[in-house]
Amino acid sequence: MAGRSNRTRKPRTVLEYLLWQRQEDTYDDIVRSFEATARELNTDVTLGARHLSRLASGQRRTVSAPTRRVLQRMFGVSVDQLLQPYTDEIVHGALTTLPQTNPAPGPAIAGAGAEKAMVSMAAQRARKFSTLNNGALPAETMEQILDDLRRLALDYQVQPLHVILGDLVDLQDTIFTLLEQRQRPQDARQLFLAGGVVGGLLAKASHDVAEPHAAATQARTAYVCADSADHHGLRAWLRGMQALIAYWAGRHHEAIRYAQHGQQNAALSRGSASVWLPVSEARSWAALGNAEAAKGAIQRAEEAANRVQADELDELGGICTFGRARQLYYTADAYAWLPAEEASAEHYGTEAVAAYREHPQEWAFGDSAGSATDLAVARIQGARPDLEGAADALAPVLELPPAQRINGIVRSVYRVHDALSRSPHAADPLAQQLQEQIETFTRVVAASSHSR
Repeated sequence: MAGRSNRTRKPRTVLEYLLWQRQEDTYDDIVRSFEATARELNTDVTLGARHLSRLASGQRRTVSAPTRRVLQRMFGVSVDQLLQPYTDEIVHGALTTLPQTNPAPGPAIAGAGAEKAMVSMAAQRARKFSTLNNGALPAETMEQILDDLRRLALDYQVQPLHVILGDLVDLQDTIFTLLEQRQRPQDARQLFLAGGVVGGLLAKASHDVAEPHAAATQARTAYVCADSADHHGLRAWLRGMQALIAYWAGRHHEAIRYAQHGQQNAALSRGSASVWLPVSEARSWAALGNAEAAKGAIQRAEEAANRVQADELDELGGICTFGRARQLYYTADAYAWLPAEEASAEHYGTEAVAAYREHPQEWAFGDSAGSATDLAVARIQGARPDLEGAADALAPVLELPPAQRINGIVRSVYRVHDALSRSPHAADPLAQQLQEQIETFTRVVAASSHSR
């Protein structure tokens, strides 16, 4: 039982100390409490008893953002505090206000259940009413569209696709309906800008469920919107999105062309897409085995990062901007393809995982998972293969619920499977166990997504 562990020693972490206070609870009981709290928070996340035990013992420190939110609700303190080493001073000082048993559940989350559905329907109806105009777009309507766009750009990185897809489709329909009406030039430009961003998000959504034709259609339509808005930053961002889609489809030369075609517009806008494009180019060059071109593109991305000036896309935030954590992830992804660069891949993979942990505002479940898989690949392919380290890096990814097992994540996880197959330690029981876990993980994935 969690509360009846070896009490002849001191707890190893604050979390273990708190678990020991639950005298009658097993780890399975606490996992069930975790799942109940996750449901209260409308958070689609799970936590295994083994993972919880390793967190409590200090063997694991990697925790996804959704897991952090649930643990914080359960124990009333941050995960960083929970995972710090236990000392008597902490317990008798800073932790004197910590709950010693399972805290009583807080008030119900506002808008849960039927009430949430009702207010969402009312908001949708209000939004549609606000789009009715007689040739002059009300300022409030444009503000509503931009507000919805910001929310969706942020939510795309942290929510399963099925949670936001309906809102994305509705917003695109609203924008296209308004563009089919006569609009003032300044209003039309704003609508085309918003339409281009939504189209880019829907292109990514189509890619995430492995629908390449729909992804290409959305991306082309979005680029038409970017041209109509005459927006350099949007053109550059959409080329980045097209490069991403081509990369995961294995069309690396096409991905390179998209990345290169966008760089003139990126130079004119100087937004964060000016970093995204060259580092996207880098990982496709690496996938093709061209180490020199890959390293050159990585260097250009570093130089661009020093010159970035936030544009309208960056101000939307979320998936519309390209921060340092994503740059580290893409760099790790590039080096993970190159046989002689295992040390660099592990370095950047470690940096990326840490960046997502330390800067939750940049956290995205897809890119965070990609960073972890790159780190796992680097540890497998290193001069001294570290299978336990690879398993540790991959563990949070394998805990993702099916709704978040999108196309890119599934392909990234299979890169670990392939690396294990090529490893001189492929016959090791741990390698085989990890491959079996990967195969189990990919059996149930996000709707319509495929593993290969």
